Amino acid sequence: MLVITIILVALVFDFLNGFRDSANSIATIVSTRVLTPRKAVLWAAFFNLVAAFFFDVHVAKTIGKGLVELAAINEYVILSGLLGAIAWNLITWYYGIPSSSSHALMGGYAGAAIAHAGFESILYSGWTKTLIFIAVAPLMGMVMGFILMAIVMWMFHKRRGSSVNRGFRRLQLVSAAAYSIGHGTNDAQKTMGVITGLLVTAKVLDSFQVPYLVIIGSHLAIALGTLFGGWRIVKTMGSKITKLKPSGGFCAETAGAITLLVTAFSGIAVSTTHH
Repeated sequence: MLVITIILVALVFDFLNGFRDSANSIATIVSTRVLTPRKAVLWAAFFNLVAAFFFDVHVAKTIGKGLVELAAINEYVILSGLLGAIAWNLITWYYGIPSSSSHALMGGYAGAAIAHAGFESILYSGWTKTLIFIAVAPLMGMVMGFILMAIVMWMFHKRRGSSVNRGFRRLQLVSAAAYSIGHGTNDAQKTMGVITGLLVTAKVLDSFQVPYLVIIGSHLAIALGTLFGGWRIVKTMGSKITKLKPSGGFCAETAGAITLLVTAFSGIAVSTTHH
């Protein structure tokens, strides 16, 4: 019963992750008026779910067995980490702050492990790439967005802005879908890692192998969260940070999608919000 309860709490975290991070997937496509908010969340949620069928679980392995020594923790540590991350997500959602659900989960997990078993429970080598990419991932997104926008401006500078943006309105559907696939595969895997780590800790699994039902359940939870949408953060991301035209939205989403997919294949847990 305890294991089932913690799995449900993990899926609630996953739902809230999608709920908050729907802003990342749809803010640009809504702010450029390519899609209405309702159609945009349907588009993003569908591709969050589709991502379940295309990728390996490198990020899940990093989260589940690469940050904390599983032999040193128990089910209550995992539950405490999840509850701490959920609390932070709700606080930042209420105030419309685009913070990282990923880093909240990792911090909550580590903090609970330290409280239970001390600093020796932390696998410091597993944190190296994650800590580096807290700074690198936003820079990657910024640099790639800059390069893509420069290329677009160079290629289409002699054409009328209205005709260029008309074409990019269609292309932005593709870039938004790619971003949502990257978001789904990166963020859903964090919940998969926690649930699989729980199953190993509780002796339900003999080794760290992510069950197919955990993969599907995690993607379904994050897709449902995206479908409901965190509108407070959509407003912040879509209108208070920068103003974009469809060409700029395409470049921003494409840069974000590339960053997410590269880090997902590398097993690096990054913030889909910050990059």
